[in-house]
Amino acid sequence: QVQLVESGGGSVQAGASLRLSCAASGRTLSTYAMGWFRQAPGKEREFVAAISPSGGTKNYADVAKGRFTISRDNAKNTAYLRMNNLNSEDTAVYYCAAGWGAPPRYEYAYWGQGTQVTVST
Repeated sequence: QVQLVESGGGSVQAGASLRLSCAASGRTLSTYAMGWFRQAPGKEREFVAAISPSGGTKNYADVAKGRFTISRDNAKNTAYLRMNNLNSEDTAVYYCAAGWGAPPRYEYAYWGQGTQVTVST
């Protein structure tokens, strides 16, 4: 069993940056692919980015390309999502997830509770 806890969300102005963290406990993350998803009010949850267990393969949704960077530190059992140049459409609850399979369609078995990101203009 893997427990995931997100942190780093908050309320920022448009154009600002945030770094989300996803800390794991229970098992080492090094054998899991990690993904970030988000859900805006009234919308379905959507994929944002994913990273392979070694960190060598990264995949991004179109909305994230060029602005967001996913990374991981297996020694710290933590994954990250760096978000730059935020805009109001990035307002959502952001979730991290751990899973396995072949990129980019990993199967996620464990999910965090989410962290709120609010971007105001």
